[in-house]
Amino acid sequence: MFSKPIPGRTTAAARGDVVVLLIGMRINHFWGVHHWLPVFLAMPRMLRELSKDPSRGLLGHTLLSGSPRTYYVVQYWESKEKLYAYAKAPDMFHRKAWARLNRAEKKSRQHVGLWHESYVVPEGGYENIYADMPPYGLGKALGVLPIEQRGRSAKERFAHRSRA
Repeated sequence: MFSKPIPGRTTAAARGDVVVLLIGMRINHFWGVHHWLPVFLAMPRMLRELSKDPSRGLLGHTLLSGSPRTYYVVQYWESKEKLYAYAKAPDMFHRKAWARLNRAEKKSRQHVGLWHESYVVPEGGYENIYADMPPYGLGKALGVLPIEQRGRSAKERFAHRSRA
């Protein structure tokens, strides 16, 4: 299941704007397992749901841990409109999970914290480099190119513009 490293230096094959969602949870009280475990298990279920239907707009994701208490996902989306549509779709699990959490809000929120940050990063506002890495992050979501196609320096990669 592990990807092999790509020798040398590559950069993400991103074109245009990039939509990034950071979303996570913090376990405030470990003993409240029955409050935070459903939240913890909801994200993998949503990611599986989205991976089965690429038309929903999720391009890729990376699961991360900030500490034994904090877990989050970096997600890359086709557009903010597709991100909004998924969040509000009555037939998708996110809506059901959010409704369940809100019903139990007073008790659950004491045990688990939630957060998200969304960004639309315009072309020219991002750059990246992967050295002897398997596809990762934005490069995994959108594919990679040899570094020479975008520029050897960060300044050159920031200045790159896709051609229409």
